[in-house]
Amino acid sequence: MTPFLSEFIGTAFLMLLGSGVVANVVLNKTKGNNSGWIVITFGWAIAVFVGVYIAAAKSGAHLNPAVTIALAVAGKFDWVNAPLYFAAQLTGAMAGSFLTWVAYKKHFDETADANAILAIFCTGPAIKNPLFNVATEAIGTFTLILGVLFITGADIKLGALDALPVALLVLGIGLSLGGPTGYAINPARDLGPRIVHFILPIKNKRDSDWGYSWVPIVGPVIGAVIAALVFKAVQ
Repeated sequence: MTPFLSEFIGTAFLMLLGSGVVANVVLNKTKGNNSGWIVITFGWAIAVFVGVYIAAAKSGAHLNPAVTIALAVAGKFDWVNAPLYFAAQLTGAMAGSFLTWVAYKKHFDETADANAILAIFCTGPAIKNPLFNVATEAIGTFTLILGVLFITGADIKLGALDALPVALLVLGIGLSLGGPTGYAINPARDLGPRIVHFILPIKNKRDSDWGYSWVPIVGPVIGAVIAALVFKAVQ
């Protein structure tokens, strides 16, 4: 399996299980309807665990442009390979969210809440304030990246044994920092599915909130760069 395919499949599983748990909670007539935030955060943690475990051996399981950028800033990943990873992560996220729509198609049809439908694909703020929304995403991603860098150690490459601690880190971020913006902490995880939401013929859907779409890109990139610089400074 090539690094591109590894990142694609890992990110697709990340989104299938991640967006899938949101769909299970927010869509009408599902078995998990209204089961709440704890279910969502645990579902996302398991999604990260599976995605990292799948992709670790061949690509280092970035699954996130913010991780790729941080490793490049830290001097542990070649910038030349970054576009390939970005493309795999974006298209993988799109594929995973598309599969979620197929799996829950009948429940999408039974749901009139357009905001709930959008939330399955991408994040949005509880209170809209671009400055603080960016700050929240930057802090969450800083926590993710710095935690991952210390978990992986000097090699700074995720292996299969790192899947569980990284998943637990994401669980903690969701529980502690996820409330304001829904903790995208991953530009591909947000942008790819937002594009899928825009394209798909979903009943009762609203616009894809492109006015907010830059926040879960800029915030995570800022947080990733700062985390990488801090990590380099303390080594």
